[in-house]
Amino acid sequence: MKRHDGYTDEPIGPLRVIKDFLPPPDQLVLKEDGVKVTISLSKRSVEFFKQHARKSRVPYQRMIRRVLDEYACHHVANSRRR
Repeated sequence: MKRHDGYTDEPIGPLRVIKDFLPPPDQLVLKEDGVKVTISLSKRSVEFFKQHARKSRVPYQRMIRRVLDEYACHHVANSRRR
């Protein structure tokens, strides 16, 4: 079956240049200061993150860090409301 994307050779009309509004690549991902820690996690938790990290093709430690960051941000936001 041939896929049709809907493109044609028809003129697309007047074009206009849009000013570049994106920051340079080195500023797209801000790296936060990190602190190395030693922590013991349950084998079950580590296997869970490794399994899901493989599916998502990301390092499992990054996934764990992201979960902890989200948890901390959530609770900081909630403590400010009180």
